Amino acid sequence: MATTPSSATAAASKPAGSPYARLFRLPGAKAFCVSGAIARLPISMMSLGIVLALNHLYNNWTIAGTMSAVYILAVSAVTPFYARLFDRLGQRRVGFPVLGLQVTSMLVFAFAAMARVPITVLFVLAILMGLCQFSIGALVRTRWAYALRGNPDGSLLNTAYALEAAVDEVVFILGPILAAFLATSVSPVSQLFVPAIAAGAGGAVFFSLRNTAPPVIEVVEITPAPADDADVLRAASRGPETAESSIALDSGGLRTPRQRNRSVLTYPGIALLLAVFVVFNVSFNAFDVSMTADYKTLGNERFLGMQLAMFALGSCIGAIIFGTRKLKGSNWSHMVGFLFLLTCGYVLFRLSMDHLILLGVFEVLAGLCVSPLFATGNLIVKDIVPESSLTEGLSWVTTAGTVGTSLGSTIAGVVVDHAGPHAGLMIPWIATACAIPIALLGWWLSQRSAPNRQSVSLHS
Repeated sequence: MATTPSSATAAASKPAGSPYARLFRLPGAKAFCVSGAIARLPISMMSLGIVLALNHLYNNWTIAGTMSAVYILAVSAVTPFYARLFDRLGQRRVGFPVLGLQVTSMLVFAFAAMARVPITVLFVLAILMGLCQFSIGALVRTRWAYALRGNPDGSLLNTAYALEAAVDEVVFILGPILAAFLATSVSPVSQLFVPAIAAGAGGAVFFSLRNTAPPVIEVVEITPAPADDADVLRAASRGPETAESSIALDSGGLRTPRQRNRSVLTYPGIALLLAVFVVFNVSFNAFDVSMTADYKTLGNERFLGMQLAMFALGSCIGAIIFGTRKLKGSNWSHMVGFLFLLTCGYVLFRLSMDHLILLGVFEVLAGLCVSPLFATGNLIVKDIVPESSLTEGLSWVTTAGTVGTSLGSTIAGVVVDHAGPHAGLMIPWIATACAIPIALLGWWLSQRSAPNRQSVSLHS
C-alpha cells in the first residue's frame, strides 16, 4: 500500500538541511530516484549508438541519421499511450510487461546489427524497438509529485524536478562517453547492448517499489436510470437547477459529463509548450550528428564522447543551481530567458568548433541553461494539468522533445552529407532562435489568462 502524503512528506517538510537533503528524507525516494536513473540510460545511448553503428556499417550519415530519427519517432508515437495506461492502470501493472518487451526488442536489434542484416530489416526492427519504449522519467517525476503532495514547502517540487533534470544530464554525460568508447574500442555495435541491460535492471527495481507508487485512478461505471424512473422525472421537472448540479438528462437517462476523460492536449497552453519543445529539441541531435561528423573528419573520434559530455556537464551543474534557487517571475518568462541564452551559446559553438578546448568551455557555459529549460517545462505542465493526468502530461513533453531530436538527426544528416559539419552546426542556434517567439506567445497568453483564473477562483 502506498504511503500517505502526510507521512511521506513529514521529513521533507523540516526546514533543516539543503532542499536536496530534505527530498531524500522522503521514504523510498532514494530507491526510485536511483533505479529510475539507471533505467534511463537508453535515452542517452541508443540514438547515438544507432548513428555510430549505422555509419560504420554503411558509411552514410543520412542513413544513420534517418534510422535514429525513425526510432525516435516510433518512441514519440507510443509514449503518450503508455503514459495514459500508467495513469489508468498503475505503474507496476503496466510496467513489468512493457519492460519485458522493451528489453527484448533492444537485444534483437543489437544482435541483428551485429549480424549485419539487410538495412530494410534493420529499419523495421528499429521501429519495433521504438514502439516498446516508454518515458521512465515521467514516471519518476509523477512519483515525486505524489510524494510531495500536501508539503507546505511548494518549492520542493521545483527542486525535485531540477534534480531529475540533473539526473538526465548525468545520464547524458555517461551515455555518450560509454557509447563512443564501446563503438571505437570494443565493437561498432557493442554500445547497443548496454542500454538493454541498464533498462532491464533499473526498470525491474523501479517497478518493484510498491510503497512510492501513486495510487491507481479508478474509473467508476454508472448505469443510467430508465427514462421513466421517478427520480429522473423529478429532476427533469426542476429545469435549470439540474444543469447547475452538473447532472444532464438524455435519452439514456442520467449521465455525468465531467466523468469523461479529457485529453491533456486540450488544456490551454499545452500545445504551445509542446511546440516549443519540438522546435528547440531539434538542436540537440543536430549538434551531436554535426560534432560526430566533424570529429571523424579530424580523426579525433576517440574524444567524441568526452566532447559531447561537456555540454551535459554544464546542464547538470545548471540543474543543481536551479534546484536551490527560487526565481522571480513566471515559468514562461524563465523559459524565454533560457532559450535566449542557449541560442547565444550555440552561436559560440559554431564560431569555436575547430578549437576544441574553447568549444568545451562554451559547451559547459551554454549547458547551464539546458536542464532548467526542461525543469521549467515540467513545472508548466504541473501548473496546467490535473494530478490524475500528470504522467500523461509529462510524457507529452518527452514526446515533443523526441520528435524534435528526431528531426534534428534527419536534418543534420542531410546537411552534413551535402554541405559538411560546419553547415550542420548552424542548425542548433537557428532552432532555438525559432523557439523563442513561440515561448513569448505562451508567456503572453499565460499573463492574459491569469486574471481570468483568479476571477474563477474567487467566484468558486
